[in-house]
Amino acid sequence: MATETKRPMRCAIYTRKSSEEGLEQSFNSLDAQKEACLSYIQSQKHEGWKALSTHYDDGGYSGGTLIRPAMTKLLQDISAGKVDLVVVYKVDG
Repeated sequence: MATETKRPMRCAIYTRKSSEEGLEQSFNSLDAQKEACLSYIQSQKHEGWKALSTHYDDGGYSGGTLIRPAMTKLLQDISAGKVDLVVVYKVDG
């Protein structure tokens, strides 16, 4: 019986916080979001998921606009074929 090899899924973690309050702390909400996303990616290791080392963090940027430095970089990396999946902590409605 042949074993099927899954193609690695390169996972980008995107974090955002609308205010800069608390971002100076050694462990802040962006870190907490990243940690939760990383745990989820690790739980999908059997599916070939692997977290990218690039950080896509927009601290102090409103979700009401796409004009955010990390979001712009993430979209560029997706277009360049460097990212297969984007993992976020939650999507606000």
